[in-house]
Amino acid sequence: MPLFYQHNINASTKLGVWHIDEEADFFLKSVPLQQEISHPHKRLQHLAGRYLLRFLFPEFPHALIKIANTKKPFLPDEAFHFSISHCGNYAAAIVSRSHRVGIDIEIPTSKLQRVQHKFLHQQELNILENGRDMMPAENMAAENTYLRKLTLLWSAKEAVFKWYGNGEVNFSNQIRIEPPEDIGSIPGEGNMQGLFLKEKPTALSLPFVNFKALCLVWVLT
Repeated sequence: MPLFYQHNINASTKLGVWHIDEEADFFLKSVPLQQEISHPHKRLQHLAGRYLLRFLFPEFPHALIKIANTKKPFLPDEAFHFSISHCGNYAAAIVSRSHRVGIDIEIPTSKLQRVQHKFLHQQELNILENGRDMMPAENMAAENTYLRKLTLLWSAKEAVFKWYGNGEVNFSNQIRIEPPEDIGSIPGEGNMQGLFLKEKPTALSLPFVNFKALCLVWVLT
């Protein structure tokens, strides 16, 4: 059973990350496929995410899941709040009886650097670049640290977007994240502070875990 990571945050909130190496039939024994997904790997990701919901809370009612106009899955009676993320051969889910939640996993990749100006506020970008400039040129460790921080910021903003759940958010201006000064060891963990500015300003705490293969960030309020 490839449970990659599990964290019981409190009595009513749990999260998990699954490393997918099963065929679809493994998940279909426990999870209904409620929508047609033609791409085989995307179907696997979808099933693994839904499987985690019941893995974390065996009484989770899969059959009652609805999809909002914003494409956010939800339960009409809000007996559970939940969020799901997929990346590569991994799926993650956070489930809570009492807290509004969001989660995201990302595999660090250089393509984020090509689009960073689209999701980072200039202040966030300045902080990252200033930290980069202080490191020796052609330093591979410095570049890896920069990419890891960039991935954490993207993942944090994705987690906040899912936590909000109502779509139409400007990642650059309406989700602000304080970049971590030190990402610590890998594997390792830490915490970022954020601010959601679309409606009333809301301060957010964003715990993260750095695994060698990926970054995990979540939020709950």
